[in-house]
Amino acid sequence: MGAGAWWTYRPDDLLMVSPRVYARLFELHNQALWPAQPLALALGGLALIVLLRPGPRRTRLLLMLLALAWAFVAWTFLWQRYAPLQRGIAPVAALFGLQALLLAGLGLLRTGLHLPRRWSVRRGIGIGLFAYALVLHPLLAPATGRGLAGAELLGLTPDPLAIATLGVMAMAEPARRAWALLALPALWCLLSGLTLTLLGAPGAWLPPLAVAMALTARWWPTPAALR
Repeated sequence: MGAGAWWTYRPDDLLMVSPRVYARLFELHNQALWPAQPLALALGGLALIVLLRPGPRRTRLLLMLLALAWAFVAWTFLWQRYAPLQRGIAPVAALFGLQALLLAGLGLLRTGLHLPRRWSVRRGIGIGLFAYALVLHPLLAPATGRGLAGAELLGLTPDPLAIATLGVMAMAEPARRAWALLALPALWCLLSGLTLTLLGAPGAWLPPLAVAMALTARWWPTPAALR
């Protein structure tokens, strides 16, 4: 076989963007969407309030907001901006659309998902992941030298959206539905962690860490008093 055999390829051979192009991707995305950023932050704050003070109607509202965000990110970022640069992203955009449909479907059901009111380790981890995605993850870009123009905001870009969704599904019930909606965000975070590692980007460990925390929360035993 020649030098082009499949086993001769390394993971970074499949990456079609450079660190500079990847960073510029978010800058151009933010420029194109302005002034959507303040609205995204406001809706993210509303979603955080729902997590802190959940109820049946508020939970359905949260699910619909997440569904809208997954559909929006699938179209505006993955399909229109990222897919032309990176092979294999177009099918991922379709999966993001599927995640949006699943979230919307549960949002239309009165008994779709339930969010706990009482404090627990599971709820604490879930709220912590969501708060990180909303407040701290956008600061990662300026903290690592990419500048505020390249900030990744919840509802507009994939990583914070996936991490926030992991937080919600880490504590939601029933477990079988939460597990189903946790799968794609977890896979995206692992893919993002690999991409950032290959790019040599700081913070590459953060998306996989979010997956580990969400899985820890999901597997954490529920006290008998909370069942």
